[in-house]
Amino acid sequence: VSLLNYVFLAAWAFALPYSQFRPLASSVCTVWTCVIIVCKMLYQLSTIDPKTFSSNCEKPLDNQTNIDNKTELQLSLLYSGPIDPSGWVGLKKSSPLLVYLRNNLLMLFILAFEVTIYRHQEYYRCRNKLTAPVTKTIFHDITRHHLDDGLINCAKYFINYFFYKFGMETCFLLSVNVVGQRMDFFAMVHVLWLFTILYKRRRKAIAEIWHRYCCFLACIITLQYFLCIGIPPAPCKDYPWRHYGAKFNSNIIKWLYFPDFIVRPNSSFLVYDFMLLLCASLQRQVFEDENKAAVRIMAGDNVEICMNLDAASFSQHNPVPDFLHCRSYLDMTKVIMFSYLFWFVLTIIFITGTTRISIFCMGYLVACFYFLLSKTYNRYFVILLMKSVLFGLDNSAHCYPEADHPQT
Repeated sequence: VSLLNYVFLAAWAFALPYSQFRPLASSVCTVWTCVIIVCKMLYQLSTIDPKTFSSNCEKPLDNQTNIDNKTELQLSLLYSGPIDPSGWVGLKKSSPLLVYLRNNLLMLFILAFEVTIYRHQEYYRCRNKLTAPVTKTIFHDITRHHLDDGLINCAKYFINYFFYKFGMETCFLLSVNVVGQRMDFFAMVHVLWLFTILYKRRRKAIAEIWHRYCCFLACIITLQYFLCIGIPPAPCKDYPWRHYGAKFNSNIIKWLYFPDFIVRPNSSFLVYDFMLLLCASLQRQVFEDENKAAVRIMAGDNVEICMNLDAASFSQHNPVPDFLHCRSYLDMTKVIMFSYLFWFVLTIIFITGTTRISIFCMGYLVACFYFLLSKTYNRYFVILLMKSVLFGLDNSAHCYPEADHPQT
């Protein structure tokens, strides 16, 4: 975590959800990587001695800080030793030089390789008068019609379109993972956004606000990286929440994710936020692809199942072949999944809720018992609904009238 690397994170945090900025982000990162390599090489010159511009901070008096524990004060970056201001920027003396520049050289190689691949593809298509494929998939001959045609074709279909079908659910899981890993103020903000999205319920309503969610993730990850960098320690100025009379302790500072020289923000949390941002950006692309007829023909529709559809009429208009008689390995896989996957997930939720003792884990236990009771009374309906959602029925956009006989 350094000031020089802030450019990389800020560039790609907004380039991921907004694809029009990705070429610009690649160009900026390529130039900035070259600048960093030159700066690091110049800093290794023998004429530059960090001791000449390092500073030693004096420990504050008792009426100048709210830290009563002297051992905790000794852990502060300001008073643990000489402060090299170049370390905050991202420069340091290191030998051998090639090992020190390894990550930057690897990044430069990846960026150059990316440009080479895209230029080669564009040249090849122009020379052979080819058009770019509609869907960027591995198996181009696999469509929605091959989903129920054997176990191998089913696996190929999900390799191509797994995120197209279950991308939003993956984002929800990653959002819950961010909350469980962080357990701080920003975790509460993620919870509020998750409740807001789930409150919309309908897929089209969620798609209308998804671009705002992506913008929020991009802004919050850049803000958190800035908090991890903090202010430069060389001037020997501590943060206001460490001054005398401030009602802050180390636990509150850690929960608020404030920059501090004693309890530094955990930068590993940004990895979970970045994975969530990456999947949310892909889901934003999925919402755009759902409005393209060519993509719907290849991957199928993501249309919601009508909630007032009864079992009798549903079985008549269901285009998915009946797999209850287990005529193939794919049918056996479906039966096992729809019969036992619910209980497996319920077990995972219960284990998650009992592993830790917190208000978030209490929510897992409440959800576990709620779904357990729902399973007892609505087992057949849950299996039917999971079946329809999992295989993304293409022709179920219309709501069929209820049958005259009572629901099973």
